[in-house]
Amino acid sequence: MNDGMHIIPPSTVGESAYQKIRSDIVFGRLPPGKRLKLERLKTDYGASVSTLREILNRLHSERLVVAEGQKGFEVAPVSIANLREIAALRQLLECRALEQSFRSGDMEWEGRVVAAHHRLARMEDRMAQGDRSHTEEWKRYDWQFHQSLISACGSRMLIDNHAAVFDKYLRYQMIALSYRGEIAANEHAELLECALERDAARACEVLRRHVAGGVEHALATGTIS
Repeated sequence: MNDGMHIIPPSTVGESAYQKIRSDIVFGRLPPGKRLKLERLKTDYGASVSTLREILNRLHSERLVVAEGQKGFEVAPVSIANLREIAALRQLLECRALEQSFRSGDMEWEGRVVAAHHRLARMEDRMAQGDRSHTEEWKRYDWQFHQSLISACGSRMLIDNHAAVFDKYLRYQMIALSYRGEIAANEHAELLECALERDAARACEVLRRHVAGGVEHALATGTIS
């Protein structure tokens, strides 16, 4: 993920443009169904048309962009069925990673988890007070907290696959502007407690409730059909 998530250092103009476009899709700045015209993208992201074609094909392989034959590309649509599928996959991957991470995590891992939760909790307090000016920052902290929980799992492939799925789940939350307030904040606090107690079974139970609640709350906004 970009903007502090799942970062690959942008060593080239193409990589930098890829990360910016991907971030704009995930955070909803490029909304579902938007036509991605190469000339406009060239102006907005400072990459050549040939580089942009490569980027859009890469995003197509990640199912964030769809190819419309000779018509070009557009941002992938959203659907209730797709959200539920993504949520189920997130639960599966994250629970597996939590179990491994809780077994292997050391004091440094605990420190990362506590620090990540502190940042998220502070931002959730601001959101609870009605401040919606830092929505993207809130979701970055959310991502960082969940990533810290699984960061000791010992599998780069599992972490990368989880990050890719989490990004797709996050996209739905951003489209729906879904914030569950105190309920979600309490679930995050429970996950922190489970991590420090190394209670993976309870953590997975909390996570399933957390993700399911997020899905239903997003759907209740009526912005996803």
